[in-house]
Amino acid sequence: MMQAPQLSCPTQSPGSPPCSLSSATLSSPSKYPSQGGSFSYLRVELGDFIAFIAAGNILLEAIVGAAGLGRSWSSYFASMIKSDPDFLRIRVDSFANGFNLLDPLAVAILAIANTIAMTGTRRTSILNWISSILSSLVIVFIIVVGFVHAKSSNLVPFFPYGAEGVFSAAAVVYWSYTGFDMVANMAEETKKPSRDIPLGLVGSMSMITVVYCLMALALTMMVKYTEIDVNAAYSVAFERIGMKWAKYLVSIIALKGMTTSLLVGSMGQARYTTQIARAHMIPPWFALVHPKTGTPIYATLLVTILSCVVAFFSSLDVLSSVLSFSTLFIFMLMAVALLVRRYYVKDVTPQRDLFKFLVCLVVVISSSIAITALWDSKRRGWIGYAVAGVFWFLGTMGMMLLPKQRVPKVWGVPLVPWLPCLSIGINLFLIGSLGQDAFLRFFVCSGVMLIYYLLVGVHATYDVAHQDQQESGKGNSNEAII
Repeated sequence: MMQAPQLSCPTQSPGSPPCSLSSATLSSPSKYPSQGGSFSYLRVELGDFIAFIAAGNILLEAIVGAAGLGRSWSSYFASMIKSDPDFLRIRVDSFANGFNLLDPLAVAILAIANTIAMTGTRRTSILNWISSILSSLVIVFIIVVGFVHAKSSNLVPFFPYGAEGVFSAAAVVYWSYTGFDMVANMAEETKKPSRDIPLGLVGSMSMITVVYCLMALALTMMVKYTEIDVNAAYSVAFERIGMKWAKYLVSIIALKGMTTSLLVGSMGQARYTTQIARAHMIPPWFALVHPKTGTPIYATLLVTILSCVVAFFSSLDVLSSVLSFSTLFIFMLMAVALLVRRYYVKDVTPQRDLFKFLVCLVVVISSSIAITALWDSKRRGWIGYAVAGVFWFLGTMGMMLLPKQRVPKVWGVPLVPWLPCLSIGINLFLIGSLGQDAFLRFFVCSGVMLIYYLLVGVHATYDVAHQDQQESGKGNSNEAII
């Protein structure tokens, strides 16, 4: 029988007494808890309401991302049996398009992977280490073989869908960058987070961006873009160039890599959910950690069950639009939070400077939305873009002339406010490139979140905020990275 879980710290040593909710989340030397990633940062800088919206989108990311991996796993497995990624799915013609291919295999692999993840982090880490080596070798193989069999004629036309196609693809490709926030969320497992987290994030993002571009180029030069299978691209591509044995090699390693991604993702997602539950934005029951495994099994079960339901019905194109919208929205909020942290300190920043900062921030956001609206309206005249661009520049320049209220102690984002303002503009622009369906799905999900927040969340977060104030001197945390 499984023992009843109790509230404890994820890093708690065996035999030690469990830590309380507050001691697991509060910090004496720092405002930030050592886990929680973007959620914790947004909660401190922008308040509980924005943090709740971010929390809902983070959970949505976790659910949709896991569901997408499950569907991809099913596609690659099916392509090994038969050259049809939908071979093992059940078609129901009476369901709407995008939700009419039922995928029981995706549900099964999600359940198995998350069950393994709940048994502890050590086993998952060993599997991740082995899988990373094998996956790296196969990536090198794909790039080398892809360029050996490359045909420059496959790159003609080079921009078949024009600039609109490039930006639409750029918005969806953010699926590949959703896991990086998990690095910040695993701060409790690092010895020197103030040094290791920035190095890990910048180094891994730079490396993976280069590898991603090389693999995409190798794929599009092996086969014509019109012949690429969106569900199992590399497996089908190797079969079409006559390397059927390579199809099986790539598929097997892809399956192994996706399985490991599910395992590692489950660890990070559970910690996110635990941190959100500790803030009482969802029932604190989900913050319970099992004393034997040291894992938040209820948080893992929440994400697992919901992702299984979504994976059973939803196709990859539906999942990618929802996940990309949530990811871009959170990235935009993080850029705003960074600006707030640098330029505003409660009871310290003069009211005049606060007003100027808010005006500049509104100008930057409004001009970014204006550029996005102009692009989506198919207007290509330069005058509108120039006017909006000038307003964006003036808003950013005005912010730069304001005195900064905080200076990073260990590591800080460079080129503030230019880089965060540029991030706001780019993320809003890419959100606008996702299409009408993505907006509809996002607003429906946000509406459900707001109803829950008004009925439950606002009262629970108010109570826990007062509890935090009373116990603010307790706990232990790592130094924040700003």
